[in-house]
Amino acid sequence: MRRTASTHRFQALSAVLGATLLMAPVSVDAAPPAAGVPFLAHQALYDLKLTKSRGNANVNAANGRILYNFTGSACEGYSSDFRQVSELNTGEDKTTLSDLRSTSWESGDGKSYRFKIDTKMNDDATAIDGMAERDGDHINVKLKQPAAKEFRLDGNIVFPTEQIHRIIAAAKDGKSVLELNVYDGSDTGEKVYSTLTVIGQGIPGDRKVATPDPSTSDDKMKTMTRWPVTVSYYDKSAKSDGGEQTPVYAMSFELYENGVSRSLVLDYNDFVIAGAMSKLMVKDSKPCK
Repeated sequence: MRRTASTHRFQALSAVLGATLLMAPVSVDAAPPAAGVPFLAHQALYDLKLTKSRGNANVNAANGRILYNFTGSACEGYSSDFRQVSELNTGEDKTTLSDLRSTSWESGDGKSYRFKIDTKMNDDATAIDGMAERDGDHINVKLKQPAAKEFRLDGNIVFPTEQIHRIIAAAKDGKSVLELNVYDGSDTGEKVYSTLTVIGQGIPGDRKVATPDPSTSDDKMKTMTRWPVTVSYYDKSAKSDGGEQTPVYAMSFELYENGVSRSLVLDYNDFVIAGAMSKLMVKDSKPCK
């Protein structure tokens, strides 16, 4: 397993959690979905372990944790702090330690996005710092790191929290497939992903599960519907040879209508890691006036 591939894949995980659908895609030019159940301000801890290794990956063991903090509202914007520490054993006493820290803020209307991502992979360190602003039919991006740079993106792109809003809206409408172009600032700060999200049938909050966790045991969460969701991420800039494009990575999880995610499965193509929620703490939040 190449170190550069591992770094990219661990960075890419923050896309959905920073925060993680129909036979025709939802238009990203449409207005944001109407307000429903507000997103829950919370802190969640997930324990990671290896469930599968494929091909020549030679990943013998993996463990780690994700600590995720999410606060905010539609009127003041959404803030997230994400940290993932992972250790991969690739045999012959070779161990890769990854420490990813990501902070972001996204406006409630999905027009502004600020982000900072710091990654350490053994002795290597990278930093990404920037902001993006929607302006008419395009998005202006300004990067401070890894190098000062300004560029434009197409306006038919959404940021991570808006992505989750649209997934939930599609699920509530009974849709099963959603296609979105997503920008989250990962990789070099210039990457745009084409995403394909598949949504399963809604799960009542009080349905018994084989492996309970703090979300399924919480009385308030039992009033919430959740949906099994799989999001596949594709490199939008990659050229296709005419065949079916392979996703860079994919995430599966159960998504509550208040934005909380449980039962994570992180598929990095050459290996798969499961993330079980071990702690959930609800935080105080100010509702929009």
